[in-house]
Parts: sequence; C-alpha cells; structure tokens
Amino acid sequence: MAKVNLASMSVETLLQLRNDVASLLSRKASELKRDLAALGTDYVEVDRIAAYGRKNKGAALKGRKVAAKYRGPGGETWAGRGAMPRWMAAAIKDGKKREDFLIDRSAAKAKRGRRKKK
Repeated sequence: MAKVNLASMSVETLLQLRNDVASLLSRKASELKRDLAALGTDYVEVDRIAAYGRKNKGAALKGRKVAAKYRGPGGETWAGRGAMPRWMAAAIKDGKKREDFLIDRSAAKAKRGRRKKK
C-alpha cells in the first residue's frame, strides 16, 4: 500500500477521504451483521459490545453479603473478605493458624438440608 502524506492534502480531499472510509466501514459492518445473523448469533449483543465494551461481571457481586467463614474466640465472625480483623491478627501473632477459626460448614449444610425436607 502506498504511503499517503495526509498533512499535504487539502481540507476538501481529507473530508472526502473521511466520508469514503465511513461508508466503507458501514458497509463492512452490515456485511458482518448479516453473516452473524446467518450463523444464528445475536448480532445486537455483538454490536453493543463493539460500541460500549463488555459488561463487568465482577460488579454484580459487589456489596453482596457472604456467609461467615471464621469465628473468633469472642463470637465475632469474619467472611474472609477485606482486611483481616484485629482479633484474628492478634491470634495469628500468638501462633494460631487461620484454619483454627474455620466455621464447620458441614453442620450448617446438614441443618439447611433438614429444613428443606420439612
């Protein structure tokens, strides 16, 4: 492809070039949409992604409550998200492990299973 010096072109020529590129891109987009429709793909979603980008899947979980994963000696709980609570940091400093504070999930699952059967 020949190298074109855009700076040396006149304004009218540049505007015509811009219009030609826009029409060519529009024609190509129409062809792609037609091909996607023939494949059975929802081209409206593809068009939205091309224009606005993909949705952030992580944002749907932001702010959701999570069941407690750890229980401290005083009954305080922590889900394992965010900063480590002071009670756990102090206990780890004293030589304990995170696993020592895990809440037994099998008992909770058994309780839920019994409730559902009623």
